[in-house]
Amino acid sequence: MKEAAAHETIPHLFRCPISLDLFKDPVTLCTGQTYERSSIQKWLASGNLTCPVTMQKLHDTSFVPNNTLRHLISQWLQMGDQISPHCVSAIDSMAALRTKLESHEFSYEYKLQVLQRVRILCEQFPSRNSCFVQFGFLSVLLELVFGEEEAKLSQEYQEFVEQALSFVVSMVSLDQIQSLNMLMEEPKLSRFMVLFSHGTATIKISLCQLVEAISSSVQTKDLGVLLGNATELLREVVQLLRHNSEVSDAATKAICSLSNMEQHINNLVVEGAVTGLITYISNAQQRERSSARVAMAAIEKLLAMRSAKVEVVNNPNGVNAIVKMVFRVSDLGGSESAVGSLIILCYDSVEAREEAIRGGVLSQLLLLLQSQCCAKTKTKARILLKLLRSKWVEDKRNM
Repeated sequence: MKEAAAHETIPHLFRCPISLDLFKDPVTLCTGQTYERSSIQKWLASGNLTCPVTMQKLHDTSFVPNNTLRHLISQWLQMGDQISPHCVSAIDSMAALRTKLESHEFSYEYKLQVLQRVRILCEQFPSRNSCFVQFGFLSVLLELVFGEEEAKLSQEYQEFVEQALSFVVSMVSLDQIQSLNMLMEEPKLSRFMVLFSHGTATIKISLCQLVEAISSSVQTKDLGVLLGNATELLREVVQLLRHNSEVSDAATKAICSLSNMEQHINNLVVEGAVTGLITYISNAQQRERSSARVAMAAIEKLLAMRSAKVEVVNNPNGVNAIVKMVFRVSDLGGSESAVGSLIILCYDSVEAREEAIRGGVLSQLLLLLQSQCCAKTKTKARILLKLLRSKWVEDKRNM
């Protein structure tokens, strides 16, 4: 009877979903669900390639120790009768709230209230964000956001998705990025695109942050390649650059991250990223805070394509916008990329050289050389000055 009573007091989240026993060696799958090591090993050894709880197809069958949950259980066992009933209640409440999120019986308006309750409860734990993960909310939210193919884009649904994605963005930064590989499934990627095309500005910001994270991680390399080849997605991200707001900042970071993969550069140029980034840095000069340095780094990478160079030179504001980025008193972070971009443009284009000089590049470079910028930036500035001088002499001879 005593054992049965003890078993009854085990918080639901401390039990393995397969064996229903107290975790001894909890491990977490790529879906974010946690199982007892021996139980999940038997499941996989039997030829199952899905997550037992979510039934998602496993793109990666490896798992990692859930040390946070192990630590919580250890504390719970050590405290025994001294453990605060309030703490046990909070843990069980988290399990109940997760169940409500998973249920199809509740409206999105109600589930939004559930999420707000989860946020409050997580404040009671030392590591709030990791609690979202360890208690299994990441996989649930990903499924709710990207697995609900038929959900209408009502106001209450979009408000729920806004909050859910804010949780997801905070969780994928905790080494849970591999969970996003569920977007490799075509229906889920399609839902991602629907939200990107028709979602609110807040939703688009979160999705841009996910694109940035995916394109920056080796754990989601294949998904990053998939996103970089999705012309509809690239077109949507590029369009956001013209918004001159927080959403354009997020889009800039996403594009810069995508451009780290060489195979994406041509796609980005074709979809208008160069003109979009030029517009962005032009608008950024009127704002105190922006991602102008990130945009400048992206432009420099895109200039590896000849068509990108032509696009900048043919843009009435192209070269001039980059010249203005050479020396900005409020932010020298983009100077190196600006100078590097001008070296690329001016090397083989008379028009670019003339436009740069008319735009005041010489005075900008002299100011930069007198500033506190790094030695590498100053070296590039000297290279550009030397290039402009030698090309000016060469141009004079050819006239």
